[in-house]
Amino acid sequence: MKGLILGATIGNCIHVAGLLSFLRLAESEGYETCFLGMRITPEKLAHEITNRKPVLVAISYRLTPDTITCLLEELKAALTPEILATTRFAFGGTPPAAEVAKSSGLFSRVFSGGENLDEVREFLRGAKQDTKSRVPAQTLVERIAERFPYPLIRHHFGRPTLEETVNGAREIALSGVLDVLSLGPDQNAQEHFFNPEQMDHAQDGAGGVPLRRPEDLDLIYQATRCGNYPLVRCYSGTRDLLHWAKMSLRKINIAWGAIPLCWYSQLDSRSRRPLLEALRENISVIRWYAQQGVPIEVNESHQWSLRNAPDTVAVATAFLAAYNAKQCGVRHYVSQYMFNTPPGTTAQMDLAKMLAKQELINSLEDENFTVFRQVRAGLAALSPRAGLAKGQMAASGVISLAMKPHIFHVVGYSEGDHATYAEELIESCEIAHGLIKLLLDGLPNLAADEIIQQRRAELISDARYLLERIRSLDPGNSDPLADPVVLTRAVEEGLLDAPGLCGNPHAKGQVTTAIVNGACRLIDRETGYALSERERLERIC
Repeated sequence: MKGLILGATIGNCIHVAGLLSFLRLAESEGYETCFLGMRITPEKLAHEITNRKPVLVAISYRLTPDTITCLLEELKAALTPEILATTRFAFGGTPPAAEVAKSSGLFSRVFSGGENLDEVREFLRGAKQDTKSRVPAQTLVERIAERFPYPLIRHHFGRPTLEETVNGAREIALSGVLDVLSLGPDQNAQEHFFNPEQMDHAQDGAGGVPLRRPEDLDLIYQATRCGNYPLVRCYSGTRDLLHWAKMSLRKINIAWGAIPLCWYSQLDSRSRRPLLEALRENISVIRWYAQQGVPIEVNESHQWSLRNAPDTVAVATAFLAAYNAKQCGVRHYVSQYMFNTPPGTTAQMDLAKMLAKQELINSLEDENFTVFRQVRAGLAALSPRAGLAKGQMAASGVISLAMKPHIFHVVGYSEGDHATYAEELIESCEIAHGLIKLLLDGLPNLAADEIIQQRRAELISDARYLLERIRSLDPGNSDPLADPVVLTRAVEEGLLDAPGLCGNPHAKGQVTTAIVNGACRLIDRETGYALSERERLERIC
């Protein structure tokens, strides 16, 4: 044991929840604790301190600050100079009461309710300085290790001007509300950064910050070197992905790369690359990141769901993404689980789909391949009405916590209406912190739901069947699931398909789906009845 911690509320304060949480956390850090009770007088507290000789005294007071000055003066007067010199005191209360406590000179640390769990743990572990002055870990793997089971908070940001983005990035870093700031360049930058003569400048700032020079990344990154020093990452670009990767690692020490398999191609018209060319280039960039030791996210699966692909395709492509990352030598893999996609998916069916993805992806883990879970709400789930969107955002977050995420990707409540301003981003992250703090411990096991488990098992079975069919496209190939030619054929022949690809000359776009009992299922166009994945694939033959 590290020693005894005494805890008490003083004066007329009867609010003990925060203090008891502090004492439980202290026990998890190896301390012996004793809660003396509520409304303890300064004289009695001084007596207990003198007799028990604790290493720390935790005092709570959550009433108006008018009387606390006298209470603290009485306590100091009742303690010997030796005790005051050798015993640490901590205070927890409302912000006004905390200000009075700070001015008393009694406390080693004053908590006013806005601190995160890491700050409390740091104090209990004997840190002599405010954790806000300590630079947190500057790699993804180390920062997760510092925080887990509390997830890292991520949010994307990119205002229509560079100046606004730089100023906003600084404001966000100083707030300390997030761990990972994802920069969103405008579409001109994503596609034409290295070919500026091809830009349509009437579209400058559309969809993100108009990055035009490598030095622009320098300015944004340096603006974040304050506050809690968040990790920084950037969208991959939709063309010249290797150039983007090298620049991002050099300029912002990119926390992890995010590269698709099939997308940013003629499939989604975000670049003019043919599918086969895009697959080859994307895989080569994943391999380059792996060689640099940079973690990778392959943002593939949700791209299919955004186009109303059947849930089976979403699950199978989640596995394909992780499989290809592993085959490229990726050591640390960030697996993104986008909830609420397609719109209309119910919480039960959403969680079942994510659990199915997780089971297949986790089957790849070994001593050389570690998976980090990242959860997020789907953008289409957020109303343009701010109040309603805040509730939707929080509800999605509650369900996604069942995944026990390493990274909580916050999608700001304003995104259903406009690109997030810095102050809205900060508020959105605070909402996320609120729900995580309330539910991180003791959240009921939502995954145990019988309906969820039945759907999870169904999706795993169907996804494995689909993957086998993709393998059979080239039975002589030793590794068909990592072959760009095979994956291109899987799209062209309709094994991987989505209604949102209808009319696309580079895909089939022949499947029909609908939300049935909360899940995105295949539908027979003529009868309207649901189809199994096996029935669909048999019709393709």
